Amino acid sequence: MSLRIDNFNPGPAALPLPVIEKIKEDLPNFQQTGMSVLEISHRSDKFDELLAETITRLKRLMGLGDDYRVLFIQGGASLQFAMAPLNLCDGGRPAFIDTGTWSTKAIEQAEKLGFEPEVIASSADRGFCYIPDEFEVPSDAAYLHLVSNNTIKGTQWQSFPRSPVPMVVDMSSDILSRAVDHEQFGLIFAGAQKNLGPAGVCVVIIREDMLERKAHPATPIMLNYATYAEKNSLYNTPPSFAIYVVGLMLAWIEDQAGGLVGIEAQNLAKAKLLYDFMDESEGFYRPTAEKEVRSAMNVTFRLASEELESQFLAEALDQGFGGLKGHRSVGGCRASIYNAISLDQVERLVAFMRGFAGRKG
Repeated sequence: MSLRIDNFNPGPAALPLPVIEKIKEDLPNFQQTGMSVLEISHRSDKFDELLAETITRLKRLMGLGDDYRVLFIQGGASLQFAMAPLNLCDGGRPAFIDTGTWSTKAIEQAEKLGFEPEVIASSADRGFCYIPDEFEVPSDAAYLHLVSNNTIKGTQWQSFPRSPVPMVVDMSSDILSRAVDHEQFGLIFAGAQKNLGPAGVCVVIIREDMLERKAHPATPIMLNYATYAEKNSLYNTPPSFAIYVVGLMLAWIEDQAGGLVGIEAQNLAKAKLLYDFMDESEGFYRPTAEKEVRSAMNVTFRLASEELESQFLAEALDQGFGGLKGHRSVGGCRASIYNAISLDQVERLVAFMRGFAGRKG
């Protein structure tokens, strides 16, 4: 096995090798400060420059104007399940489309906080293998909450609905993986550990009109978006190293040919290669999501038995393919093919899968 495996982990996920090498280069002496990037003060001019550049890159990549603020918050995307209703309901009820584990958890959190969420559509009736396409968004809802890509069930919104109220979207697993009109959303949040960098920071992008809403009176200071906006995410010590790596990832994304359009084309090519192979495997590999809504980020699939899946996972790891085990809540297999995964890596995976099917089929 080579020093580095083909890493199909769902998160923390693969980072591009150039980013890892840049981290290694910067680690002992960041920008001639004589200090590691892990040691510089978050109140220093160097960190101010790093933070400003990271925000500028992100807004440039997403095509966002001055009416959007970028915040860096700890607690992962899961903390946003509480922060969004606490900050944005302003006397109203949030609406949800439930497409799997992460939207279900967000609904449960809103209920626990007493916001009486309204679930206007759900794909739970068929094990979340599809995205609902028939629903009506209440015009008096505080906002509509969506999860753009579902890591566990392998479904993805191919296009977003029109909504009479602001949309709040959890983009943790597909942010910056495709060209999207990001200005259609009132709030976007994403845990960094899939397409943006390491675990430890959640990126929150919020439109000014959403920021002006009155937070619930009981909202803790550290759960108030205004706290982060007013202090440029520096109210307390931020996860500075994670933010630094996010900045490197954004620079790497900008360097890719064709920008987000080019990245989307590559991601679609990777997904097509893998799905086409499985569709042609005569049922040996069975994707779990309906074809029309299959995720280009998380390819979830089953084999004929759990015993055969265990053999597949063991042999894959032995051959240098890691992270292919499905989420513990559903089992099966999953290949996460985020931006940092190359087409060559997917081709190698398909070659292994073809050989395994030939031996076991």
